[in-house]
Amino acid sequence: MEAFWVSAAVVALAEFGDKTQFLALALAARFRRPVPILLGIAVATLANHTLAAGLGAWIAAALGPHRLRLILGVAFVAMAIWTLWPDKPLEQRAERGGLGVFGTSLIAFFLVEMGDKTQIATVALAAKFGALGTVVAGTTVGLLAADVPAVLLGEVAARRLPLRLLRTGAAAIFLVLGVLVLVGVGYAPGGSR
Repeated sequence: MEAFWVSAAVVALAEFGDKTQFLALALAARFRRPVPILLGIAVATLANHTLAAGLGAWIAAALGPHRLRLILGVAFVAMAIWTLWPDKPLEQRAERGGLGVFGTSLIAFFLVEMGDKTQIATVALAAKFGALGTVVAGTTVGLLAADVPAVLLGEVAARRLPLRLLRTGAAAIFLVLGVLVLVGVGYAPGGSR
């Protein structure tokens, strides 16, 4: 039980103010459908943290810090561009046989979580406790404890704030994060940010 509670607490604290928490807020503001967003986040987190606990250290070593930094930086810049797309067409594409809100949330969250401090924490916690299932359950609960309020806040914010302002603000933050990662500011090999 210690592995579960320590994992949940460490990841919940690490997630506050993290880029994935901001992604949860942005998805909620964009789609305004909290249930499929939260389900997408939960499934993505389970998959990502299971991978992290089993293969995270190997993946980081195989990619090397330079490639990992480059991939993360480009992903942030891509998120900035995607965030600027008008809401209606994206929502219509999602409903017309595209990925849908759940699929979009799942894929976006899974990719942005790659190389994140909560993923690295999952690798370390699994190594420390040697209890893969318990650690993954704990890290997933911890991440959701931090992101559920962000999704619900995003839903409220989307109703009260101009969507264009939210899109522009989100795009600016993703762009700044992407540029900072690409130039190496705030990014150190091994997951320390």
